[in-house]
Formats: sequence, C-alpha cells, structure tokens
Amino acid sequence: MAVVTMRQLLESGVHFGHQTRRWNPKMKRFIMTERNGIYIIDLRQTLDYIEKAYEFVRGTVAEGGSILFVGTKKQAQEAISEQATRVGQPYVNHRWLGGMLTNFQTVYKRLQRMKELEALGDLSGTAAGYTKKETLQLSREKIKLTRTLGGLRDMQKLPAAVWIVDTKKEHIAVDEARKLGIPVIAVLDTNCDPDEVDFPIPGNDDAIRSAELLTRVVAAAVADGLIARSGRRRGTDEKPEPGVASDEPLAEWERELLEQPKKADESAAPAEQPAQAAAEQPAPAATEQPATAAAE
Repeated sequence: MAVVTMRQLLESGVHFGHQTRRWNPKMKRFIMTERNGIYIIDLRQTLDYIEKAYEFVRGTVAEGGSILFVGTKKQAQEAISEQATRVGQPYVNHRWLGGMLTNFQTVYKRLQRMKELEALGDLSGTAAGYTKKETLQLSREKIKLTRTLGGLRDMQKLPAAVWIVDTKKEHIAVDEARKLGIPVIAVLDTNCDPDEVDFPIPGNDDAIRSAELLTRVVAAAVADGLIARSGRRRGTDEKPEPGVASDEPLAEWERELLEQPKKADESAAPAEQPAQAAAEQPAPAATEQPATAAAE
C-alpha cells in the first residue's frame, strides 16, 4: 500500500512551489510546470521520494537510531512537536541554537540543568532555600531552557538522522548535520538546494497542511521502525495513516494532475494486448516439402 496518495498531496497543497522569480535552478528537474507565476512541483516524483525517505527512516529506527525533527517556522512548529512527541523522538520547534549537534556535550549539560530546575518543583512562589529574587531568576531560566531545549529532553546522544522543514531557514541545522555526516531528510521547495539533502522530498514547505502531512509521514515511518525494532509484527500490511482527507474541491487543473497517472496506465495497457495475443496464437506448422524434393 502506498505511504500517501496523490490526492492527499494535492489536497494539502504540496505541489505549490514559490514564485518563478524566487527559485533555485537546481530544482528544475522537480518542477512540472508554472501557473500564474507559481511553480508547480511534479508530485509523481514527490511520491517516489517519499517512499525512499519512508524506507530509510523505518530502517534507521528499526536498527536503534533516532530521528531529530526540526522546524522552527510557525507553519511547522505544531506539527513538529505533535508528531515527534507521538513517536517519542526529539525535536526542535523554536529557536535552533548553534552547536546543538556539533557541540552536543555542552547542550547535554544544559539539559541536565533544565532537569535540575524541574526537580525543584513549582517556582511560581518562593522555592525552599531561595530568596524571592533568586526564585524568579530560576523560574525565568527554567522557562527559557524548556522553550529551547524541552524537545531534546530525552536525547542522550546524537540522532541517526534529522527531518527538516525548510532547509533555507534551518540552514545552520543542515550545516551541522552535514559536518557530522548525519543524513538529512527534508522538504525541498523550489527555492532550496537539493545538493544539501540526502533524502529530498520535493514539496511545499510554507503551507501548514503540507508541513503537517509530510511530517506525519515521517512519524509514521518512525512508528513502523519502532514496531520492527520491538520484534512485533503488524496485524496487516497497511502502513500507518499519514494524513487526513480534505473536503475542499480540487481545481480543474489539479484534477487533471490527479488523472495523469491513471491515463498513463491505461495507455500502456492496450500496447501490451497485441503482444499478449500474439503470444497466445499457436505457432504455424512447418512447411513439409515433398519427399522427392528432399531426396534431390
């Protein structure tokens, strides 16, 4: 069963790229056409790349690795925290602090400090052994650490891979991952550089529904990997549902995009029929020459 359908991608607006004046020429191979000054991404390629990314994430998690979810733009913050939390993975959905990967030992110490502050309990009043001013300072420190590092609370070591929404905004995270040789899986809008990503997924990184759908797909791959890791088998062959359907009608040209794969399959079918019919016909009997001609 497909990880996600063409209709789900269309309904989530995954096919909308940036304006034609804002693009990276390296993304040309992922662009299908242009409409009203907006690039339209080839969703047939998107489906293929989603499958590749899904299998990579699933295999990575099955072998014991973790996936760091990264998306600090408003359109991605909620999806990043919800989906990462759902499958027990670390995430960053506010500010990316330089060195979160390349200087992880220091970040780990800050995580321990955050847990120490949490162990003090409620800091809204006066904590035992602290003045009112000190309690206020501790409370502010706790809030700041929780906001920036709360999603990394249980991360004991570097992740096996990172999932990123908007590689241009998260360029520091991309650079750190590449420097450490950590594979990057990311949404690639038409203004991104595909050379920076190991497992690209061509798509819209600005729409809330697009970011949510694709992040949900990655989370579904993580869930599948966790199941494989635990040694338990799924009751069915179906993969976790990655998205929800929308009731909004598709535009006529979007419906045409949806029909293209079907037409391609239908046009390929008649071409196979003559060959199949020819194969089913019995071979003609060999021509028998008169015995006299053979004797001559």
